[in-house]
Amino acid sequence: MALWGHSVNHQGKRHSLEDHLKGTGRRAGQAASVFRAAGLARHLGHLHDVGKGACDWQDGLLRAERSGGRVGIPHKHAGTWLAEQQGLAVFCGVVFGHHGGLPSLSRLKDELDQAEGKYKLQVEEAIDRVSKIVPEILTGPGLPAWIEQTQDPMAVDVLVRMVFSAVVDADYLDTAEHFDGRPRSPHTLNAADLVSRFESARQQKLADAVASPVNLLRNEVYDQAVAGAAGPVGLYRLPSPTGSGKTFSAAAFALHHAAANGLRRVIVAVPFMSITEQNAQVYRDLLDRPGHTPVVLEHHSGIDLDKPGKAVSAAERWRRLAAENWDSPFVVTTTVRLFESLFSNRPAAMRRLHNIAGSVLVLDEVQALPDAMLRPILSMLRTLTEHFNVTVLLASATQPAYGNLKVVRDLPVHDLIPEPERLYKALNRVRYQWWISPKPTPDQVAQRAAAQRQSLVICNTTAQAAELHTLMEQHRAPEGGQVWHLSTRMASAHRKRHLEEIRALLTAGEPVAVVSTQLVEAGVDLDFPMVFRAFATAEAMQQAAGRCNRNGHLAQGDVVIFDIDGWDKAAQRIYGPALGVTQEYFGPGRALPDDITVMDAYYTERFARANVEAVGATIQDRRENGDFPKVAELFRMIEEHTVPVVVPHSTKDTAEQAECHRLIGRLRAGAPGSGDLLRRLRPSIASLPKALARKHADLTSPVLGDLVEWLGDYDDQRGIELSDSKEYVF
Repeated sequence: MALWGHSVNHQGKRHSLEDHLKGTGRRAGQAASVFRAAGLARHLGHLHDVGKGACDWQDGLLRAERSGGRVGIPHKHAGTWLAEQQGLAVFCGVVFGHHGGLPSLSRLKDELDQAEGKYKLQVEEAIDRVSKIVPEILTGPGLPAWIEQTQDPMAVDVLVRMVFSAVVDADYLDTAEHFDGRPRSPHTLNAADLVSRFESARQQKLADAVASPVNLLRNEVYDQAVAGAAGPVGLYRLPSPTGSGKTFSAAAFALHHAAANGLRRVIVAVPFMSITEQNAQVYRDLLDRPGHTPVVLEHHSGIDLDKPGKAVSAAERWRRLAAENWDSPFVVTTTVRLFESLFSNRPAAMRRLHNIAGSVLVLDEVQALPDAMLRPILSMLRTLTEHFNVTVLLASATQPAYGNLKVVRDLPVHDLIPEPERLYKALNRVRYQWWISPKPTPDQVAQRAAAQRQSLVICNTTAQAAELHTLMEQHRAPEGGQVWHLSTRMASAHRKRHLEEIRALLTAGEPVAVVSTQLVEAGVDLDFPMVFRAFATAEAMQQAAGRCNRNGHLAQGDVVIFDIDGWDKAAQRIYGPALGVTQEYFGPGRALPDDITVMDAYYTERFARANVEAVGATIQDRRENGDFPKVAELFRMIEEHTVPVVVPHSTKDTAEQAECHRLIGRLRAGAPGSGDLLRRLRPSIASLPKALARKHADLTSPVLGDLVEWLGDYDDQRGIELSDSKEYVF
């Protein structure tokens, strides 16, 4: 009697269980060969659906096929029990969790007890029937020799995650091939194939660039990054001042390094979605070719509903499929998505993990990693470099002193810039002014900033930015033009329009004044002669300075650090102990924020005061004890979570408003292709802190998942405004 793995596809063909187990095993083994676990992953792929061989499950599949319902019969215990009997220990959780997620060891023990009790007859029957068509299930391969030799529990934790990823992705791919009725081939290019493309496109851009001292220094940084790319797989640092061309240099290092070491892909992770969109476009311009399969995949945080739809272009179909498992030679994502995937236990989030192995991982603006999560993050990065053939590049103008932390203290680090102090001095384009004693009022800051021909004011919260923006509008002379505003309370397209207008005015030398939250501080290419920054941590102040005299057109620009009375409460809540350490090291009579020697001491003291080594101990302990669900629960990159808010009236274009309402209606009606609909809505989406959105639920209407429609007022300049939002950052 034939055994089936899946019901009929659109061609009327069922998927045989033998083909599915062997196909999943083959794919899983190929994926895991990168980290020397091919035999283990292949075997677990063979085992993952053994339980489907039981008579009850086979009968249930035929009933479900007729009714259109679900089988509803557990099928995970047989393969899980067999893996445990073969000595695969914690790895048998890969089989049990391939649908619901990696379980804890205590849950696994309970389920194995049920396999020998409640489900014993079904388990024995399934193994007996499946072994006749796939005899390989009876012979376990044992564990990879290298993992038994390491005696490192963190290596075991990551190997379980990687093998789970390989098996889950293989299961998805084999199942999709059956239901799609066509095979899915991997991307034909790898990172090494992109080097000549990148260099050719860069040379074209250089031909159009204006010669300047700053551009000469940018070329020097680029050349040093490329020279360092010949080094071995490991941990690298790129301490590169703001405005020194870090985006280009980091990508050049990654591509040349991948070519030199046989690595498969480049993954660039940045802290903010706005930078993801900006950098992805830069890389697409350099690497994608019209008429060819795209190579740059942009995949950031948000609602994950990427479901294949109908009537889409080949490029769009590729993007959707590649987003599932990062099957692309160049990926741009956010640090939130990257690390919450690495510490997740859910199949959908973990499918892509095996494609991190054998890659170059660029962590841009690495100073934005949260102190509370540093111990597990650095531990994960260490394990990836030591055992999974991953090179990690830490790129930042304010390079944190991670090397002083115990978790990576003895890990060799390669510095791409041999004399960073000289480079920072050569690229020093600003002078700092301290306006903190006596403290100014909001009106005084607004009046002084509004009086400048071109000025940028950066605040710590959206409420502070809205307050100063209102005051500056009152003080700005008519000939000074409009006062612009930037924050995440504005819809994406609204912010983009403002940035384009601001850049155009700056380029033309026209008057322009801007008030923004911190979103402009990392990777946003703006060049003002004068920048005002609310007192914050040292790295935030230096990042703000990167928007001042960025291209070196002036002998020096001016950065004014101000501290308004009453604003310190919000700053303390945002920055915690780091703010106090900043006050001790930087300010009048102390160091300037661009002093990298003092910055190193600042980070060392900051990490000690925040007790970074101890804060992440609980997560590390749970990892060591195989409690995958608890690790996923405890690991949080951001404390104040936001919800996406779609605002149809964020544009004055009535046709665009109508299209936005139409897309919202389709999402609410459960139309297919939700991922495509959400991407088309992205320009109309702003963000609100989850607690604030919940508090004003009467002004929102649910759309799909955690996406809501905003029914309240929307300001033409500032976007969503709420009078009780003073304590919120975003």
